[in-house]
Amino acid sequence: MRIAALAATALVTLAMAMPAAAVTVEANVSTEFQKKLDDDLGAREAKTLTDALTRKIDNAFNSAGVNAERVVVTIEDAKPNRPTFKQASDKLGLDPMRSISIGGAEISGVAYDASGKEIGRFEHKWYESDLSNVIGAGTWSDARTSFDRFARRFADKLS
Repeated sequence: MRIAALAATALVTLAMAMPAAAVTVEANVSTEFQKKLDDDLGAREAKTLTDALTRKIDNAFNSAGVNAERVVVTIEDAKPNRPTFKQASDKLGLDPMRSISIGGAEISGVAYDASGKEIGRFEHKWYESDLSNVIGAGTWSDARTSFDRFARRFADKLS
């Protein structure tokens, strides 16, 4: 009797510990932002930004229990807090550690259910307004903050 009770308890615990179905996130950059990446920021920054946005969306949607199968998000624009590798290489006067700037990002997204039907759209734009908040920030700190706010607010809208 005890073994059956323990087995049932273990099964319930295991079922509760299983993560929610993962949402498929397709992160892109807009054509205009891609040109900015190619010309000024460095094309390699696209992967850094899309990976960060994908993680934020995945975490926020799973935490909120959003029932979306696929989410397509686009980085419309982003500004770094510190010079990117390409900027520091191209402009020798920039110091990767001491040069700071106000950063942020503009993002748009569309969520779809399992049948492919659109279940929601969301747009978000946030840029830091105070340079004193940038001290100690990494290259894309404000963009990541914008991604986090976008992901949480989009998930809240859909839940």
